Amino acid sequence: MNSLRIARAALRVRPIAVRAPLQRRGYAEAVADKIKLSLSLPHQAIYKSQDVVQVNIPAVSGEMGVLANHVPSIEQLKPGLVEVIEESGNNKQYFLSGGFAVVQPGSKLSINAVEGYALEDFSAEAVRAQIAEAQKIVSGGGSQQDIAEAQVELEVLESLQAVLK
Repeated sequence: MNSLRIARAALRVRPIAVRAPLQRRGYAEAVADKIKLSLSLPHQAIYKSQDVVQVNIPAVSGEMGVLANHVPSIEQLKPGLVEVIEESGNNKQYFLSGGFAVVQPGSKLSINAVEGYALEDFSAEAVRAQIAEAQKIVSGGGSQQDIAEAQVELEVLESLQAVLK
């Protein structure tokens, strides 16, 4: 019996318990509601269920803007810029090294990342110097493990350099 027939059989047996209202995915519409944002790092919570208007995230599947009443989803984040538009109209930008974003029903967004800093905390010159150092290691200046680590570092630093321009 193939898995599709098993799934259909389960629907016939317990239709009330299994069937949930379907949500149609579409473009998010601008609404007056707010999003409850939680942005957490291992050592710090930057936002703790605070109301914001919009959050733009660097998902692996593509750049994504999250507004109130967004379709629930889980997105893996690539290194990049998270932009938070607050109720006051302030625009705050954070560079995250990666992580996950979970959009939940009720306009809740949780972002968890290993590392993240305000964009204003970075120096473009220091980033360029670190890129040059990582490129030397990738070009053959170390063990295989050193080269692999330098490649990851280079990917993150190049993403950071792109948003600092």
